[in-house]
Amino acid sequence: MATSAQPVTAKASTPPQASPLVMRIIGAVALAHLINDLIQAILPSIYPMLKASYDLSFTQIGLITLTFQITASLLQPWVGYYTDRHPNPLVLPVGSICTLVGIVMMSMVGSFPLILLAAALIGIGSSTFHPEASRIARLA
Repeated sequence: MATSAQPVTAKASTPPQASPLVMRIIGAVALAHLINDLIQAILPSIYPMLKASYDLSFTQIGLITLTFQITASLLQPWVGYYTDRHPNPLVLPVGSICTLVGIVMMSMVGSFPLILLAAALIGIGSSTFHPEASRIARLA
């Protein structure tokens, strides 16, 4: 009993092309992500100026980093978890405003506790940006 297998010819399928609007949305989110991450790099780059201007110890510089990292890194999964279940279009602009207020505040503070508050605001802005930007990219 001989059976011959017939070759299966598959039609060459091309992946669907993304619309120009979708590409613009993804491009805008990518650019905003770049800007957000560049802003996050400002904080460590001004440590020498903060140390000299406010006569901070290395422990205090470490506390600034800790405050930023806790709010930026540890809050991010919780923000993502919450916003996945309760989408709100205001989360992304509110996060960006937190970053803006933190950066402006950092330029005008006069005490160490206010430096920590400014670092926390920058971190909160970052923690809200990343989950929301990935959600927008996924929806696009």
